[in-house]
Amino acid sequence: MTHVTGRARWPGYAAAMWGFVFALPSLYWAAGGMAGAATTVSPELVRLAQDRVTWFVVTLWVTGLLKIAGGLLGLALVHGRGRRANLFLQLAGWGAGVLLVWHGGLFLVQGLLVRGGVVTIAPELLPVSRWYTYLWGPWFVLGGLLFIAAARTRLRSLTDRRSAAIAGALGGLGALALSVAMLAAGVG
Repeated sequence: MTHVTGRARWPGYAAAMWGFVFALPSLYWAAGGMAGAATTVSPELVRLAQDRVTWFVVTLWVTGLLKIAGGLLGLALVHGRGRRANLFLQLAGWGAGVLLVWHGGLFLVQGLLVRGGVVTIAPELLPVSRWYTYLWGPWFVLGGLLFIAAARTRLRSLTDRRSAAIAGALGGLGALALSVAMLAAGVG
């Protein structure tokens, strides 16, 4: 069998819904809407969006489209067929899941360190820090866990699990290595 059946479909559908819902703010802000931005994201990013800085607006559009692609990945983890599709879906599903959990975890840890007084930030950033700690961090972690659950569920439905499991491990480790490298370079 090369597709997920029955009640086991819910993680893929939930990951798809997560991606589509998460695309909405990016696309809204890319189109020029600013409601909610000033209180929930970094003031620096809000200024770039308000000033309609071209590279940043393009980044918002690309980010929105990538989130839509994530939604499509969630659906493909339920409905995709074929050996090559299985390898790609494991690579992408685990890669997306690990990257999202890692990214959200960083938001949570940093926010909790700020809340605990271990790390200090500018006072004007405290309200935004709360959003990153209690909304964005958990939202990223939730999405990551959904993609991991969908990829794992799909893997269990396969007859040839070995190659797909290797592809999934490469996706997860590759995403983590890329993110750590970006963080070390000061880009993340």
